Amino acid sequence: MELFRERLWPALWWYPIVLLIVPATLLIFAAIDLLAGVVTAAVLVAGALGLLIGSAPTIRIADGTLTAGRARIPVELTGDARGASGEEARAERGVRLDARAWLLLRGDVGPVVRVEITDPDDPTPYWLVSTRRPDELVAALSAAKASV
Repeated sequence: MELFRERLWPALWWYPIVLLIVPATLLIFAAIDLLAGVVTAAVLVAGALGLLIGSAPTIRIADGTLTAGRARIPVELTGDARGASGEEARAERGVRLDARAWLLLRGDVGPVVRVEITDPDDPTPYWLVSTRRPDELVAALSAAKASV
């Protein structure tokens, strides 16, 4: 049973930036062949959008497992989880960051959730995960741990 799912889509301001490929490509190819420029621009925009959308990681809590991007951990091996936003989140990503922590950070997603790892065999002290819904993620993790 899935308790939480969030796809960390790129922020909306990324899409106009990708569209800047069109005038740049046309400017380069206009002197050579306009049709080649249009085709090249279309291919580059499609590729950039594909990379942007395809690289969006998913955070999921289901079947007793926390999945963040490609990493997975059973919820029974997690400890306290707490959300942070604003200056608190900036401190978690910066001055308070442990170099051994596992990170799933998106620069355009401000809030984070810090999930302590209780596995004695794991050298990672905690996961730090970007999320637009920190309170929901913490609540879902608590519910998953209570049901295991």
